[in-house]
Amino acid sequence: MSKLLYIFLFLFLFSLFSHVSEAEKTEHSNDRLNPFTAKAALIRYWNTRISNDIPKPSFLLSKASPLNALDTAIFTKLASKHELKTRMSSFCANANLFCAFDAPAQENLGSPTPPHRSDSNFASYNNKKFSTYGGSKLGGVDSFKNYSSNINMPVETFTRYSPGSAGHSEDFTNYANNGNVANDSFTNYAAGGTGGLGEFTNYESNVNVPNLRFTSYSINANHHKLSFGSYTEDTNSGSQIFTSYGKNGNAVPSEFSTYGKSSNIVGSTFASYGELANAANDSFKGYSPSANNPHNVFKNYGSKVTSGVESFENYRDQANVGDDNFMNYLRDSSSTKASFSNYGKSFNEGVDRFKGYGKGAVNRSVDFKGYGVNNSFTGYDDKKGISFSGYSRKVETNLRDGVNKLVEEGKFFRESMLKSGIVMKMPDIKDKMPKRSFLPRSISSKLPFSTTRLAELRDVFQAEENSTLERVMINALGECERPASQGETKRCVGSIEDMIDFAISVLGDNLVVRSTDNVNGSGQSVLIGSVKGINNGQVTKSVSCHQSLFPYLLYYCHAVPKVRVYEADILDLKSKVKMNHGIAICHLDTSAWSPGHGAFLALGSRPGLIEVCHWIFENDMTWVIAD
Repeated sequence: MSKLLYIFLFLFLFSLFSHVSEAEKTEHSNDRLNPFTAKAALIRYWNTRISNDIPKPSFLLSKASPLNALDTAIFTKLASKHELKTRMSSFCANANLFCAFDAPAQENLGSPTPPHRSDSNFASYNNKKFSTYGGSKLGGVDSFKNYSSNINMPVETFTRYSPGSAGHSEDFTNYANNGNVANDSFTNYAAGGTGGLGEFTNYESNVNVPNLRFTSYSINANHHKLSFGSYTEDTNSGSQIFTSYGKNGNAVPSEFSTYGKSSNIVGSTFASYGELANAANDSFKGYSPSANNPHNVFKNYGSKVTSGVESFENYRDQANVGDDNFMNYLRDSSSTKASFSNYGKSFNEGVDRFKGYGKGAVNRSVDFKGYGVNNSFTGYDDKKGISFSGYSRKVETNLRDGVNKLVEEGKFFRESMLKSGIVMKMPDIKDKMPKRSFLPRSISSKLPFSTTRLAELRDVFQAEENSTLERVMINALGECERPASQGETKRCVGSIEDMIDFAISVLGDNLVVRSTDNVNGSGQSVLIGSVKGINNGQVTKSVSCHQSLFPYLLYYCHAVPKVRVYEADILDLKSKVKMNHGIAICHLDTSAWSPGHGAFLALGSRPGLIEVCHWIFENDMTWVIAD
């Protein structure tokens, strides 16, 4: 190459990147970006694709990939060669991903606790490993209160906890609440215990991904009652696994009350639960109410039980779809009763499969009363001792005075509420997802993203089958691949470049993106200050983007017809001082919405009869045509 050509190339690159650097300095006065970073490339892309000079939103740019030029090049090459897994640890760390959905390394756990004989009161206690703790205790209570609350990754291991105890109780109150990914393992817990009570109250509420394993819990126990109340309420995704739970127990009652309430796609697996038990008494009351798409698997549940009672009451009531699988349930049992009352009465039909139910059982009684819809009975042994009473083929609603108290107050409201001087309840708009960044499109475009390529995706992120990470990915892929609803245009995006392109495809290139400023006012009554309608309050188009749970930052973006978008000052109710600036969107056409949508439960109406408004939550956003 001639010397003159080198000089020309140098001047060209200097001109290009000196211009870029000035633009980046304007956008980030405190962040002098190297022009070769992923964020700098994004800013150049933004400048070429969006036609206006409206300042770029800091809340969105803060989510751009932090990768430097060298790492971007290295990881892009590895992704193109399907070799990212060889550098997964550094990739997750440098790209600010969240890959540790399953239990982290053992060294992250606290040191094991020594055997202990006296009562213990654990308050405000974090990440501990309990091994052979409280063995052979007589009476007393171990209390876990405010245990591992408000931390990102609570990890607890209870191994051989309270073995051989007599009349001893374990009380878990406000356990691992408000976390992101909770990994709890109860192995050989209360084995051989006699009497006493294991009580889980407000356990793992408001957790993004609960991952609970109860293995050989209360095995060989005698009259050791287990109570799960307000368990995994308002959680997102995740799973609970009960394996060999209560095996060989004698009169071990288990009570699940308000279990999985208002949760989103939470799965429970009961395998070999209560096997070989005598006089078992399991009660599922208020299990998965108002949940979204709960999945429960009962496999070899209550097998070879003698004189037991299994009760399902108000189970999956008012839930949105979901499915339960009962395989070999009560098989070879004797004198065992199962009662299903007000079971599966979902707003949108779920699927219940009974395969080999009661096969080989003797003197069993099964009572289906007020049972839901869309059920399959395969290999059902016979109909003797089976009672179907009030079997429902109609989805019923339960609106009390037009308001369902199970929907958070303020989550949905009418357009008339967006007026200065109105007092209203703000829902909790805080983002509870793990902190992550987008990937550069040069990398995200090379990664598999389809349920048909799940094996490849597992391989990339080194996720084991049936792991929490796999469940998280399946849930996200399922939502992204769901057919668009009537009038909806949708796309999942894993890079800001993809988000920009989708918004432009719907709205054109004269765009602005908005979000609620902060989370002030969450969960309290507020005063609405000045209100302004975007685009002069006219019916408009918008693209709303909602965060999805995935290793890298992923958004579900969609455009729906006939909306109005508002911005409003949110004032402190007492001082009248502005504490937030909210963005709200009102859907004017709800005719295609499900009758069981939470908005109609909260507001007391039906599809197509009212408009429905909601706030844009923290880290969600809506794109509109610039004024």
